[in-house]
Amino acid sequence: MLDLVAKKLFLTKGKGVHEDRLTSFEYALRDAGIAGTNIVLISSIFPPRAKMVSRAEGLKLINPGQVLFCIYSRNQTNEPHRLISASVGVAQPKDTNRYGYLSEYEAFGQNEKSAGDYAEDIAAQMLASSLGIKFDLDKSWDEKRKQWKISGEIYKSMNVTQTAIGDSKGRWTTVFSAAVLII
Repeated sequence: MLDLVAKKLFLTKGKGVHEDRLTSFEYALRDAGIAGTNIVLISSIFPPRAKMVSRAEGLKLINPGQVLFCIYSRNQTNEPHRLISASVGVAQPKDTNRYGYLSEYEAFGQNEKSAGDYAEDIAAQMLASSLGIKFDLDKSWDEKRKQWKISGEIYKSMNVTQTAIGDSKGRWTTVFSAAVLII
């Protein structure tokens, strides 16, 4: 039986600007370092025992033409001066034998912090609900420790977010963020 459970995962992001919408997306993928691969969008599970590695380390593990399983967020505009964002949130349980969650989020008019925080919130909510744990955004975040406390357990969260302001000449502007799983 083929085992497609990822052993490693990395976060990446990019932006691109071009007259053509698809080319703008291609430039965002180039900026993210994964343009030479075949990207497959998957659902939002952070695999048990998977190790988060740096973008630099992750990029060394991929090859041109490789099929990459990703959870990604993409947003585009050709409206001059419009703020766009694309974010992927991550929520990992303390027990690495359990799976975590990844979330994708796109927005207009939200800065990097707002979009990233929201994507993290979504991932944490999904993780808590999958464990049957009551979750309150306002009470579960420990600001001092910068971590989630859900039902007595500590959870890590993070995000990768790309923002951009629409090109002043009306060219397509694309933002892209991804969690890339390495099998």
